[in-house]
Amino acid sequence: MGEIIRFKRPKLSEKYKGRGLCAHGFHKWEPMTEKQFDVKQGRLVTVYRCARCDARKVEAR
Repeated sequence: MGEIIRFKRPKLSEKYKGRGLCAHGFHKWEPMTEKQFDVKQGRLVTVYRCARCDARKVEAR
């Protein structure tokens, strides 16, 4: 069976869902556990990723 193609355009509210808060600085930060050591700084760091817009921030311990 062939691949099904959606012809209906997604609504703008679906396209930008959850990004309005991030635009005003209210991110939903979640810690990433893959990378915990920074080679350049030579110490442990915590990398946070926003669950809504995929922005990242680094916090040194």
